[in-house]
Amino acid sequence: MNWLDAEIASRVCKEEKEWEAREVAAFLKKQAERREEFFTLGDFPVKRVYTAADIADTPLDDIGLPGKYPFTRGPYPTMYRSRTWTMRQIAGFGTGEDTNKRFKYLIAQGQTGISTDFDMPTLMGYDSDHPMSDGEVGREGVAIDTLADMEALLADIDLEKISVSLTINPTAWILLAMYVALAEKRGVDLAKISGTVQADILKEYMAQKEYIYPIAPSVRICRDIIAYSAQHLPRYNPINISGYHISEAGSSPLQEAAFTLANLIVYVEEVLKTGMAVDDFAPRLAFFFVSQADFFEEVAKFRALRRCYAKIMKERFGAKNPDSMRLRFHCQTAAATLTAPQYKINIVRTAMQALSAVLGGAQSLHTNGYDEAFAIPTEDAMKMALRTQQIIAEETNVTNVIDPLGGSYYVEALTTDYEKKIFEILKEVEERGGTIKLIEQGWFQKHIADFAYETALRKQSGDKPVIGVNRFVEDEEQHDIEIHPYDPTTAERQVARTQRVRRERDNAQIARLLDQLVAVARDDKQNIMPVTIELVRNGATMGDIVEKLKGLWGTYRESPVF
Repeated sequence: MNWLDAEIASRVCKEEKEWEAREVAAFLKKQAERREEFFTLGDFPVKRVYTAADIADTPLDDIGLPGKYPFTRGPYPTMYRSRTWTMRQIAGFGTGEDTNKRFKYLIAQGQTGISTDFDMPTLMGYDSDHPMSDGEVGREGVAIDTLADMEALLADIDLEKISVSLTINPTAWILLAMYVALAEKRGVDLAKISGTVQADILKEYMAQKEYIYPIAPSVRICRDIIAYSAQHLPRYNPINISGYHISEAGSSPLQEAAFTLANLIVYVEEVLKTGMAVDDFAPRLAFFFVSQADFFEEVAKFRALRRCYAKIMKERFGAKNPDSMRLRFHCQTAAATLTAPQYKINIVRTAMQALSAVLGGAQSLHTNGYDEAFAIPTEDAMKMALRTQQIIAEETNVTNVIDPLGGSYYVEALTTDYEKKIFEILKEVEERGGTIKLIEQGWFQKHIADFAYETALRKQSGDKPVIGVNRFVEDEEQHDIEIHPYDPTTAERQVARTQRVRRERDNAQIARLLDQLVAVARDDKQNIMPVTIELVRNGATMGDIVEKLKGLWGTYRESPVF
């Protein structure tokens, strides 16, 4: 059943045309519009006005009700009327102790979930005393080499009550192993721990470029994380399939949405190959998207993503459990939109982006600090960002009604346009040989780079306004800002602990377990998680594990596409 029957739709269209010919034409003679054509930031054409006729072809069942297939209006039937989204401000710098202090500060300010940033050596699998780590230890995230670091990171934090997110990809399985080993050491019930490990390696090859191994073994690791978690961590999200980094690399919002779902399809297919049923693991799949500057486009994007995901899981993969069809996502406001000029207005940008994420139905949200164009955010910036979420949740009353923009002619029309375009891209990906083949050919990378280049030209010309940069510029601006300092003792403190762990562990046992790791890695039918948990429990460093597998799998080198 559609919104309008053909006769009424025809009448509405006729009335709109008459309005264009009379009222609009008469007014345009007095005052021209600001430009001849209007577009969203993602290049969707925007009409002057939207009517019921614009959504006449959208089946009412595609819009539906919250908590009901296809979940366009929200994954849950009561949404924020039951509880608001998880306020998950990301933190990570220095050593585990340093970041632990920030976690406790944010929890004291009302944060309801932990999200962890790791430094570049940790992301890339180098121990802090490796030559490649020189100058980078704890600089852009927290340094984690061993289980002892994880203990320091989460000291005095109740793992059964606080959801813990680990923002890491190529070495995600090792960090998850440390988290599990820590929970077991504390006697925590694994069935009660919650949170997410990002683990989405495919978007690294597409966009963020933090990878170690070739694509095939990297995807196998993701498969093993998902399969292990489904069996042992019933409340844990084993992957955060991420459009955020695709967007931050310069993609359009449409590319962010479609490319992320292309990656989803690969992961689901890989887990299904193990013999696991889709409904045994799909309920814990989670997503991570950006909330960009075009307010209504972002709301429509999130709604379309839920609808597309539900249809993919039901129609392509045969899911029967509604939980397998509910797209749940964490959202972050757009770091790429933050500016150093007039940096205080970043607070306004972030607030608008956060509101669109909430009206789009996010389950979890991080709001950026106003000073992040300079460095890691200060405590004051993080408190302001958290208060932004709390004001939206507590003062605006937008949480009182579910999907308040549902039924908007514009939002519904744009949601349907997004759905159509997403499926068109997914069809093209399949016809061209699939996601992995196109990553190897640079197809996704080229599309992202092209849109990024176009965006840069628009900013340069002023066609894309950026307040403080190409509009309302203050040439004599002075930056009166105190940025987060880097503690020069970080590397020394971190390396000392890593070397102490090496001295005190049973190195013969580590060698035996590393050989077992290689044997498991050679056998594609085995799961790599159990032996990795044993390794970190016995004091193996991240570098021990990563380097051992480099000997088996090698490393990945991208073939640039111009």
